[in-house]
Amino acid sequence: MLQKSFAETLGTFALVFCGTGAIIINQESGGVVTHMGIAITFGLIVMAMIYAMGEVSGAHLNPAVTLAFWLAGRFPARSIPPFLISQMFGAIIASGLLRFLFPANALLGTTLPIGSEMQSFVLEIVLTFLLMLVILQVSQGSKETGWFAGLAIGGVVLLEAMFAGPICGASMNPVRSLAPAIMSGHWEHLWLYLTAPTLGAMLAVPCHSILKTPVTIHPDPTA
Repeated sequence: MLQKSFAETLGTFALVFCGTGAIIINQESGGVVTHMGIAITFGLIVMAMIYAMGEVSGAHLNPAVTLAFWLAGRFPARSIPPFLISQMFGAIIASGLLRFLFPANALLGTTLPIGSEMQSFVLEIVLTFLLMLVILQVSQGSKETGWFAGLAIGGVVLLEAMFAGPICGASMNPVRSLAPAIMSGHWEHLWLYLTAPTLGAMLAVPCHSILKTPVTIHPDPTA
C-alpha cells in the first residue's frame, strides 16, 4: 500500500502542478499558453500519469474516481483512506509549490464558475459522469491500464476541458479544486467542485453496470 500511496501522491502532484500551472502561466504571460493549451496540458498529463502510474496504483489521481471504483465493487474499502489522503497530499504540495513560484498570482488556478453555480454544478456532474463512464469501460479492475486506456481517458479530459472549461472550469476532480482554493483562500464556490464531480462519478457506476450486463437472446419458439 505504501508504494500505491506514493504513486497516487506523485501522480496527483503532477496533474495539479502541470494543469493549474498552465492556467497560472497563461495568466502571467498574457495568454501565451491559451485556453486550448491549458486543455491539452490537462489531457496530456492525465494520459502520461496513467501510463506511468497505472500499473502501480491504477492512477486514480482523483477521489471521485476512487469512490466510484469502490461503489462498482472494484476497489476495497480499506484502501480508500490512504488513496484519498495521498491524492490530497500530492495536490496540496503542487499548489504550495506553485504559490512559491508565483506569489503574486491571486487565484493559483482555483476553479470558479463563470455563470451561475447551478449551471456549473450540472456541467460538472455531466462532465465527470462521462469521464468516469469511459474510465470504467476501458479500465481493468480498479486499474486504468492498457495500451488505449491512457489515450482514451486523457482524450476525454482534453475534450471536456476544451469546451466546458470557459464556463465551469471543467474540474472533474475534488482535489484539483481543493488544493488551489486552500492556497489562494478562494473558498466561495468550493462546495460545488467537491460535490458535483463525486456525484457525477457515482452516477456512472449503474450505467456501466447496465452496459456490462450480458444480454441473453432467446430463440423464437415459433421459428
